[in-house]
Parts: sequence; C-alpha cells; structure tokens
Amino acid sequence: MDSQLWMQYEDVILTVCVGGLMAYMMFIIYRLAKDSNAGKWGYFTLFLALGLGMVGFIAKAVIMEMMKQ
Repeated sequence: MDSQLWMQYEDVILTVCVGGLMAYMMFIIYRLAKDSNAGKWGYFTLFLALGLGMVGFIAKAVIMEMMKQ
C-alpha cells in the first residue's frame, strides 16, 4: 500500500475513533451528573472540568490544519 494513502487512512481512522471515544465520554459525563442528581451548576461543572481535555484535542486538530495551509 502506498505510504501517502496509508497516512490518509490513519488520519481518517484516528479522527473517527477518537471522535467516537469523545462522544462516549460525553455520555459518561452526562450519566455521572444524572445519577448523582447534580443540578444545573453540577452539570456545568462536570462538563467543564471533564470536557476540557476534549477541547484541547479539538484545538490541536484545528491548529494543525491551519498550519498546513
């Protein structure tokens, strides 16, 4: 398999798999807030604190795309 094609394949698979994991993590955070009977402030705090890592990953992808152009 051509190395350029392989690299494109890896980029797509990484994006899809990590995106799926991020969606699953959002579901876990939601269930954690729901099961602990957190109020609006609790939901906000959980999503902010635990979702901040995902924001960093997304920001990294956006910055890398901007640097390619």
